[in-house]
Amino acid sequence: MDFLKINGAHGEGGGQIIRSAITLSCITKQPIHIENIRKNRKVSGLKPQHLLAIKVLKKISDCKVIGDEIGSTELKFIPGEIQNSKLSEDVGTAGSISLILQVLIPIVAISQKKLELSIKGGTDVQWSPTMFYTQHVLREAYSRMGINFSFELKKRGYYPKGDGEINLEINPASVKAISLSKRKTNQATILCTFSKITNEKIEREIKRIKEKLVNENFGVDVEIKEEEALDSGASLLVYSIDENSITGSDSLFDKKTQSFDVDIDGFLEDLAVDENLADMIVVPASVAKGKTTFQVKKITKHLETNLFVTSKISGCKYGVGKLPNGFQVIIEGTSYSSIK
Repeated sequence: MDFLKINGAHGEGGGQIIRSAITLSCITKQPIHIENIRKNRKVSGLKPQHLLAIKVLKKISDCKVIGDEIGSTELKFIPGEIQNSKLSEDVGTAGSISLILQVLIPIVAISQKKLELSIKGGTDVQWSPTMFYTQHVLREAYSRMGINFSFELKKRGYYPKGDGEINLEINPASVKAISLSKRKTNQATILCTFSKITNEKIEREIKRIKEKLVNENFGVDVEIKEEEALDSGASLLVYSIDENSITGSDSLFDKKTQSFDVDIDGFLEDLAVDENLADMIVVPASVAKGKTTFQVKKITKHLETNLFVTSKISGCKYGVGKLPNGFQVIIEGTSYSSIK
């Protein structure tokens, strides 16, 4: 069998390479062989959330996998045919549900199938998008690209116990290119949820963040909700959306500093998309019909790596142009949206 080799240590060398490679392998039906998995991390190899995504793929398709074990630094993945499915899964830890969704949503939707999934794990944990971000930022971007998903959040799950739960539904998609230029709105929304932390601490932090936005002439809507979880924790999202832009910045409550380390300065500088969303739209853009264009403040190592790996598997072409206050990314898709 002809495997396409992927060096997992390329560029930023993290989990994004695994997620993008497996996603595109399933969509394009190209077998892949990933080596040096997460070699640039303190603890190399596959983690539970990577394995659960693969576990789900085994159940909804006839894919074949070699090396799908915790700590494995090498993986061979042979994609199969995606089927309509209804499943219930448990990460078993506070492993990130949102990172698992980054794999499953494009695969199922672009393969013109439907998935109903009840999944337990970490809903709001470090080094991954929060559920707020997934629901309000990623879903908006994917919707504009023709990818529709919805979920009901049953329970929040913070580190270390997790035990959060969502019910997810992914629908068939006809993926299309989008163009996002520059944010024009001066309206922002702050969403916050918390568990086992005092109202006073949360309200103090929200007031501080809101004042910073108001001082930059933003109108701000605020929604704060207490939601019981096994562990103490809090999650926050600041986001804005208009016809030309989709930007967001999320953060978890730091128990040491008793604050949200949310990057408001970065949010204020964002052009059409924030740096995290730029990563997430590369994969669907690579297989869409037409050219996707978006403007970002900077080309991160994550984005650079994702563009390289995605183009290697999908065959898409991409370019990066310098702007006076940032960069424009252009991705010419290869129209795998017709896959049945």
